[in-house]
Amino acid sequence: MDARSINAKLRRGQVPTAEELRWFAQGLADGGVSDAQAGAFAMAVCMGGLGAQGRADLTVAMRDSGDVLTWDVDGPVIDKHSTGGVGDSVSLVLAPALAEMGAYVPMISGRGLGHTGGTLDKLESIPGVTTQISEDRLAQILRETGAAIVGATGQIAPADKRLYAIRDVTATVESLDLITASILSKKLAASPDALVLDVKVGSGAFMKTHEDARNLAQALTQTANAAGCRTSAVITDMNQPLAPALGNALEICEVMKAMTNGRNTPLAEISAELGGVLLVDAGMCATLDEGREKLAEIIRSGRAAERFGRMMAAVGAPLHFVDNWSRYLPEASVILEVPAPSTGYVTAMDGEALGLAVVALGGGRQVESDVIDPAVGISNIVRLGDKLDKGAPLAVIHAAREDAAQQAAQAVLQAISLGPDSPSLPGIVHERITA
Repeated sequence: MDARSINAKLRRGQVPTAEELRWFAQGLADGGVSDAQAGAFAMAVCMGGLGAQGRADLTVAMRDSGDVLTWDVDGPVIDKHSTGGVGDSVSLVLAPALAEMGAYVPMISGRGLGHTGGTLDKLESIPGVTTQISEDRLAQILRETGAAIVGATGQIAPADKRLYAIRDVTATVESLDLITASILSKKLAASPDALVLDVKVGSGAFMKTHEDARNLAQALTQTANAAGCRTSAVITDMNQPLAPALGNALEICEVMKAMTNGRNTPLAEISAELGGVLLVDAGMCATLDEGREKLAEIIRSGRAAERFGRMMAAVGAPLHFVDNWSRYLPEASVILEVPAPSTGYVTAMDGEALGLAVVALGGGRQVESDVIDPAVGISNIVRLGDKLDKGAPLAVIHAAREDAAQQAAQAVLQAISLGPDSPSLPGIVHERITA
């Protein structure tokens, strides 16, 4: 068996066998496959596809190219993945809420990608927090607190790490088969009993149309279930930021507000929706309504916040962070309101443009080596349908320099549209695709 014969098979429109894909994934992980061969493989898959069975076989092969974690716990192990959006900090609310229900939640999360913020970057805006820990320490934290949100070690799906870097420079990132295998190989390496996928659609998501989002959701759920993990997906709206703030520390502020102010917010609503699906799939609740209501109460009551504090303390946060969180989070030196240029209703938002404005402020990475400024971002962002008078604030810029704040303000003005008529607003949940 060799890479040339596998690539030749793909070129002829044939799908490699599970054994061949397992060999190729191992070659990606240990260097037995060259960059040129990996690039040819990615292009062939991008052009011809693998089909449902081939996609599942590649996913399992990439999962098994490194460590597959096991857990010694007394409850179901469950997890969630989002395809990426803006103002999306659901994991930070959902993980502690699920742990309060008696589930165990080992979330292996990532850094910012493109215009979307990264869960690990947000957590590391809390002083002292480190998200790169050993597998043994992860298991210990999981037993002690019920949930942990950490970065992947080098031994989790190493084939994916290698192939993703090659896809990035060979214009093959968009392949549905390769996207599916990339996402699920890492998630399934954590051995969850149930998984829910939050597939975002809209201006702030990677998937701009419902058709594209639905195709991805179906591919992910079919593949994960074929690999033996009970999985459902929820297609959710990303035509505006989920929370009214973008930027690492600013999004932690919104997370803490969602878990401590006792009021329902879109962030809390989506967390309860996704968690309800998970609880049904894991056999912990009989119906979605039951699971959703229990999680909403856990979030509303402050119990999720208390659990979050224990999770964060286990990875280095101040012991009393939850009691006085605003004291600990970094603040930007320049604060600038962006006034509405006219009277009208908020009719549309370019979420991707807002996310890129935060990256330009220093809140994300333009190259891998960039150092993030956790304090910068955009807060107090208006919502679709809001009626504003001329001069009322559209948003508030948090920047390190005055010139950067002015540039971000111009980006906000271009990204948020005002009109004379109230818009038709989409629901926050577009569709559920169950296991």
